[in-house]
Amino acid sequence: MDRTHPGAHTAPEASVGPVGIDELLDRVREELDRIEPREAFAAAADGALLVDIRYAELRDRDGLIPGALVVERNELEWRLDPLGSHRAAEATSHDLHVVVICNEGYASSLAAVSLRQLGLHRATDLVGGFQAWKAEGLPVSH
Repeated sequence: MDRTHPGAHTAPEASVGPVGIDELLDRVREELDRIEPREAFAAAADGALLVDIRYAELRDRDGLIPGALVVERNELEWRLDPLGSHRAAEATSHDLHVVVICNEGYASSLAAVSLRQLGLHRATDLVGGFQAWKAEGLPVSH
């Protein structure tokens, strides 16, 4: 029996079988307008929020991006959800332009899509992560 009616929304067909991480990464990146380090630097100057999700050992070893909000990956959604009870002061709107930064640009893609699922429609990530930022000679503090 067909229960659909005009205007009804049907869910997209689910993928059959497991998806490997490489395929998943390719899929989520299709949803993002990923940006390069110099674009991220300019975006930050225009009010974008850079969010460093690297773990403490990497931050201690390699330094920080001045002005970036440091949020461990396991706290990201809690701290960036503008409606959340544990949000950071910077999480002011679903229209916030967020650039997620990990060490090399892999985990940040998955994290940015997770933020988009919370309604942060301008969330994206940095191609190459912190290492690309540093290689471009952009500001780093220790």
